[in-house]
Amino acid sequence: MSNNTKKRAAVVGYGSMGSWHIRHIQSSDVVQPAGIYDIRSERCALASENHIHVYSSLEELLADNTVDIVVIATPNDLHKPQTIAALSAGKHVICEKPVTVSSADLKDMIDASTKYQRLFTVHQNRRWDCDYLMIKQVYAEGLLGEVTSIESRIHGSRGIPGDWRGQREHGGGMLLDWGVHLIDQMLGIVFDRRIERLYCRLSHITNHEVDDGFRLELYFEGGLVALIEVGTSNFISMPRFYITGTDGSAIIGDWRDECRVVSCRNRDEQNVTPVITAAGITRTMAPRDERTLAERFIPRPESDVHNFYRNFVAAIDGREKQIVTHPQVMRVMKIMEAAFESDRLRRPIDFSDC
Repeated sequence: MSNNTKKRAAVVGYGSMGSWHIRHIQSSDVVQPAGIYDIRSERCALASENHIHVYSSLEELLADNTVDIVVIATPNDLHKPQTIAALSAGKHVICEKPVTVSSADLKDMIDASTKYQRLFTVHQNRRWDCDYLMIKQVYAEGLLGEVTSIESRIHGSRGIPGDWRGQREHGGGMLLDWGVHLIDQMLGIVFDRRIERLYCRLSHITNHEVDDGFRLELYFEGGLVALIEVGTSNFISMPRFYITGTDGSAIIGDWRDECRVVSCRNRDEQNVTPVITAAGITRTMAPRDERTLAERFIPRPESDVHNFYRNFVAAIDGREKQIVTHPQVMRVMKIMEAAFESDRLRRPIDFSDC
């Protein structure tokens, strides 16, 4: 696509994700930057220093007839009004995650997209993470037999960020911040099963206003259990992914690792050498003879996050369907709402999956 046929995208909010979008839009083959708007003068000054056009107001940005796409990268509580304003101004909208703070708000945003006949999507960029793509491959190809459990974790040790993400009024907290990604990924992996119930506990180690971590269990039909965990006070991190099945296990230790898959060649191992511990003896938990196992590594796949913009532009032009769909986004939002309710009630929640 030549430069003069690229869609023009303007970004509302020039913080960490707004500037991320500008950098990727600048290097895109389907979109080009029209400019930014931010309420903070220092962010506008920084954009000007980087030779990016700065709008004087949101109204000026939305009135620019050369803008095709508006990217919303502001605090979560502003997503709904700004998205609807952009749609009503005739712009297509990419909204940062989480799309908003409630399923009722999301329905209003979807209704506005239909009313004004403009496309609206959510920037679920973690669908292009290599670790996720490898685990998705393991599940889809049945490399472990019948999968029985999947664990997905993100661990850090710096607490919750000290900006608006630590404030309830702006829709802060780790469930909305990171949980939205990991839930979306899990639903992309377990694409063929419904959720029957869930259980969630939030943590408040460094912040008592919003959650600074959580542990969410999803119980799928057929018995598969998924664990999603985010922690911000973890000085030793557990594996990024761990998945088990009837015929093997797979693990990804870190974002940068390949996926290690160990499958069982022969369950009926003979002459097991027991393990002797200080307090007893066990054959059940003794290591397997390596000859009964097969090990392989799945290499990190090629992944290009620019495909998100390519797909959205193709959808605008009627050449493709949107990758991130409204039903997918609504399903994630309802799971997060149920997770908050489970934590409030301190018990599992029956979940009528949508």
